[in-house]
Amino acid sequence: MHRLHHRSRCGPGRLTEALARRGVSALGVDTSKAAVDLTIGRGGNAVLRDLFEPLPDTGNWSCVLLADGNIGIGGDPVRLLRRAADLLAPHGAVIAEVDAPSDTGVRHRTVRWETDTMVGDWFAWSSVSADATADLAGAAGLRVVDVAPIDGRWFAQMTLAPFTNS
Repeated sequence: MHRLHHRSRCGPGRLTEALARRGVSALGVDTSKAAVDLTIGRGGNAVLRDLFEPLPDTGNWSCVLLADGNIGIGGDPVRLLRRAADLLAPHGAVIAEVDAPSDTGVRHRTVRWETDTMVGDWFAWSSVSADATADLAGAAGLRVVDVAPIDGRWFAQMTLAPFTNS
């Protein structure tokens, strides 16, 4: 079991806010009311929902961003990537932050959020190395078009896999 320490300087909504400031339509999705409130308070748009519940404009999103290792939400990266694929418009992309290339592949564990004032419930989480991304994407109906390091962090860009008639 692991603990994820949440630091307020990386607080919820920072990327949604940054995109909104650039005039990019963005929607934060979180099951935490505090995170949604912080995002809205920063000028971003957010909804209090589980990613697997109905979301606005399903099938028309130009991009799904899974930063900060959120490809691991729920401990099932393939399920999460399938959901991301469902949200995408035909030429959309999934951008997922992943771990650096290594032989660890996909690691499953149970974690919880802890701060100085709060200890959350345990939940399933997975970590995905850059090397494992292509197989997971393929299982989810996506294909990796790029994996690159940016400022010491690794990101995979995926698009909908072309439909093949076999």
